[in-house]
Amino acid sequence: MKRSTIETSVGIFVLVGILCVGYLTIQLGKLELFTNDQYVVFARFESVAGLKKGAQVEIAGIKIGVVDTIQLDQERQIAKVGMKIQKDVTLTDDAIASVKTSGMIGDKYVKISPGGSDTELAPGEMITATESAVDLEELISKYVFGEVK
Repeated sequence: MKRSTIETSVGIFVLVGILCVGYLTIQLGKLELFTNDQYVVFARFESVAGLKKGAQVEIAGIKIGVVDTIQLDQERQIAKVGMKIQKDVTLTDDAIASVKTSGMIGDKYVKISPGGSDTELAPGEMITATESAVDLEELISKYVFGEVK
């Protein structure tokens, strides 16, 4: 009788341990399996050089979301970026999305400058005003070869 009680206790302890490890893995990996407090908006950029899935989306230096998808728009041959934005943040139809770099050689992120319009973007809509990433290598090569005027 005592042996089965000990085995049951050990089994419950191992099960709780596995559940804790699974929970920590999801939290530390920043997986969002059980949350639905975000909506997706899109933006098209001429260049998103260095921007990666999972990069931050910010307004005024505050993280409001993450880059969800980066795809090639086959029709226009430009990049189409999907961004998951927190539901409590509203974007207007005249917001400006820019690809920026944190620091001199840091990671790329999307900065959104809010507009003054009263018309809000609905989930799945497109931010029309965008600014592409500055390609530092291209600027340096233009300077070196005298193409800068």
